Amino acid sequence: MSVIYPTSLLPFIGSEIEPDYTTAKVAIVPIPYEATTTYRRGCVNGPAVLLDASQQLECYDEELDRETGLEVGIYTHEAIADTRNGKKISPLDMLKVTQETVEKLVNDGKFVIGIGGEHSITNGIVKAYKKIYFDEPFTVIQIDAHGDLRSEYEGSIYNHACVMRRIFEMGLPTVQIGIRAICKEEADLIKEKNLTVFRAREIAIQSDWMEKAIVSIQTKRVFLTIDLDGIDPTLIPGVGTPEPGGLNWYSLTVFLRRVFELHEVVGCDIMELAPITDSVVSEFTAAKLVYKLIGYQALAQGW
Repeated sequence: MSVIYPTSLLPFIGSEIEPDYTTAKVAIVPIPYEATTTYRRGCVNGPAVLLDASQQLECYDEELDRETGLEVGIYTHEAIADTRNGKKISPLDMLKVTQETVEKLVNDGKFVIGIGGEHSITNGIVKAYKKIYFDEPFTVIQIDAHGDLRSEYEGSIYNHACVMRRIFEMGLPTVQIGIRAICKEEADLIKEKNLTVFRAREIAIQSDWMEKAIVSIQTKRVFLTIDLDGIDPTLIPGVGTPEPGGLNWYSLTVFLRRVFELHEVVGCDIMELAPITDSVVSEFTAAKLVYKLIGYQALAQGW
């Protein structure tokens, strides 16, 4: 059965939020780019279905006791690096437009949340922040099932399985959370470079994993990249490579709120949403996660 996914990109949450660029503190950037996925394809449709699902969100956040979106303003940018309908875009062109777009938004005072699309996109987003914060390193916190530390994969150094290797090569500290699938090359690199990794099997049995993870973040500023397969696939099955295990909803949101409270989160992204036929649970959960990120930033910044 063929599936028709939304082609137009609706504004996040929709008519409840006034999408005025000048007053909005938050900018959502849809990046429907897919070129190197290796199992379930479809993350090119991730941004559209997430934005579509966001129309069903309650503007009132019961955890934070506020209508966050109405108070901070959320602007939804037009799609960039769009490979829907078979359009071809080179990795370098994708990275260039992503970096330039994020740089402009941040320089305009926006808190940027990228939504993808495959995880290789994060390389371009992080490059933008590295250029902006050239004088002070920031930590990239990765929530993911996979290490994404391969030097190259299937002949490309820009494969989605290599994104954290490229970030490591930028000289930025990283903290990886929820990892449960790596190759020998990645395992060797983790040992050799003493990378900070909190594996899903350890998280499942260590009640203090969250405190250890927080303590391991040694910079004031952080960037959050969330590959949705880092979450338990019973909660979000619509990903490219669903791995058993992973974070549950409340472990994830409690951890994220702590990060926002204790560090300056400069930006975020949510990647690898690949919708499933006749199910909306993955995209709705992803949309709610985006709204949680906005709420936690609003709380931390006093918006």
